[in-house]
Amino acid sequence: MEKRKRSDSATEDEASYLEAKGKYTALGVDTDHAISTLASIPLSIHCWQGDDVIGFDGADQLSGGIMATGSHPGRARNSAELRQDAGFAFSLIPGKKRFNLHAMYAETQGKKVDRDALEPSHFSGWIDWAKELKIGLDFNPTFFSHPLSESGFTLSHQDAEIRKFWVRHGLACRRIAQSFADELKDHVVNNLWIPDGYKDIPADRLGPRLRLQESLDEIYREALPNNRVVDAVESKLFGIGSESYVVGSHEFYMGYASKRNIGICLDMGHFHPTESVADKISSMLLFIPRLVIHFSRGVRWDSDHIILWNEDLQNVCKEVVRIKAGDRVFLALDYFDASINRIAAWVIGARSVQKALLYALLEPIEKIREREQAGDYFKRLALMEEAKTLPFTAVWDRYCAAQSVPPEQEWIESASTYESKVLEKRGR
Repeated sequence: MEKRKRSDSATEDEASYLEAKGKYTALGVDTDHAISTLASIPLSIHCWQGDDVIGFDGADQLSGGIMATGSHPGRARNSAELRQDAGFAFSLIPGKKRFNLHAMYAETQGKKVDRDALEPSHFSGWIDWAKELKIGLDFNPTFFSHPLSESGFTLSHQDAEIRKFWVRHGLACRRIAQSFADELKDHVVNNLWIPDGYKDIPADRLGPRLRLQESLDEIYREALPNNRVVDAVESKLFGIGSESYVVGSHEFYMGYASKRNIGICLDMGHFHPTESVADKISSMLLFIPRLVIHFSRGVRWDSDHIILWNEDLQNVCKEVVRIKAGDRVFLALDYFDASINRIAAWVIGARSVQKALLYALLEPIEKIREREQAGDYFKRLALMEEAKTLPFTAVWDRYCAAQSVPPEQEWIESASTYESKVLEKRGR
């Protein structure tokens, strides 16, 4: 009986897909090509959702203008649990996957190794795991949750010795990223974000930025042996404790990246709520070699909520697809919600991005462009609206089946079972 039901369901899905395919074909969209293209686009999944950004180098709380709120049971307490949880989440997420590590997830075998002394060997376990799963790795230096970041300043600190410590950390992280690239024979995004800033109005806005520029020059002066490491710098509008002034502003990093010919990371939660990250992409790519997009969702402020399949996300993915910038834009998740099942948080966000990318790939953009170039703006807008109600779900279901991942209801049940059997036993 069960086999017959599944067979009937598969037949219905096939019929739904063929009907959807016909409607898209009528608008010049090849659904099979969209599915195969999406399967080739890598998404970097952030390790820090699994443990509330605590890391494994001795910190017992998160600091640096960011926070993970909630106390849901099941936070990963060590690298073995984090790898186990991530691996299970991967089984519920379609598409090509990468894993994004912060430096504070080093495995030092119980030895105290400060961040300026980290070496590739401290990440060998992660490299072996990535090889086993046939996934890529990305990396981030960790400039927060450390005694030498408690003042709120790191690379722009007034104390030269503290700045030198963080410069050494930045240098160490680039070498670790290079080791990932060498071992995995793949590119590695090495993204730098610092929490530096003032809670209230500063008297000197220039001084810290001069010091930051000098520190970054030291970090990026070292030439790496090949171009597999994608260096990027990440701005922020404000943080907790840096509400009035952030040293690494968008304007600072935009100028610096252009001057140094490195990448910029645009985090969707790091701008004013009325700013469109999608609108920045085409302008940035005229002057910056590469972009990293961090998918996050701000609620009233940079709150790092789980990214959802909403208009903001759709617009970013549409822009990347429309301008055919896939080889210059690197996509990654960046949020942390400790109030719900952390496996579900990973899966909801990753599947939302995958949906938005597929939705963008299915847009009848050539016909829309034709109307725009003809000055027929009424039909341009009408086609954009009509595209919203095309039978997208049938194509999404086809993609999930091709990727051998469960559809919506089934993955939810799988995540619930994992929570009761694994996560709840760890406690809060």
